[in-house]
Amino acid sequence: MKNYFWTLILSLSITSLSAQTLERMQWFNEPEGWSINGRTLTMDVTPQSDYWRVSHYGFTVDDAPFLYTLRGGEFEVKVKISGNYKVRFDQAGLMLRIDKENYIKAGIEFVDGKYNLSTVVTHHTSDWSVIELDKPIDFVWIKAVRRLDAVEIFYSFDDKHYTMMRNCWLQDNSPVMVGMMAACPDGNGFRATFDEFKIKHLPDQRRLEWLKNNQ
Repeated sequence: MKNYFWTLILSLSITSLSAQTLERMQWFNEPEGWSINGRTLTMDVTPQSDYWRVSHYGFTVDDAPFLYTLRGGEFEVKVKISGNYKVRFDQAGLMLRIDKENYIKAGIEFVDGKYNLSTVVTHHTSDWSVIELDKPIDFVWIKAVRRLDAVEIFYSFDDKHYTMMRNCWLQDNSPVMVGMMAACPDGNGFRATFDEFKIKHLPDQRRLEWLKNNQ
């Protein structure tokens, strides 16, 4: 009976934490319209908004909506993304951000009528890599794994089989804003939906190695 009681308490605590995760997160550039229903975030993406720094286009913008939580160590994060993309550069995805000069955004980007798996990595200036998809998709899962000074980014169409789309540098031992972003650089906005957002703590690799060597 005692074990059952503590199992029930733990179960209720986990359920409560999962249910409140989105409500406890913070907005950077809060959009005019958004809602949270259980584990689903829907946002009306702000028109004429984006994240980009300097390179190729010659301008810097930092004004798209981003719902985030703060993480200090290593973690795995994933989310299911969908949207009614309309015009060039409409995008939705995960974002990991240290500050205005150091961030990663990865997800779907609509370019010239086609869906692309897109990653932008910014360290003072931005770069952009894409994987063109052969047909439109209703949704995609994006996952990022932060380990030491690297972030691995994966995509999946079924939340079972994940394929790496980018491995990139991000300063370790620095707090990271991590969450869901969407942008509409060229258009008048669109609706983006994020489901099943999850973050899992990963033990620090350096500490595990120290413990192993100092048993």
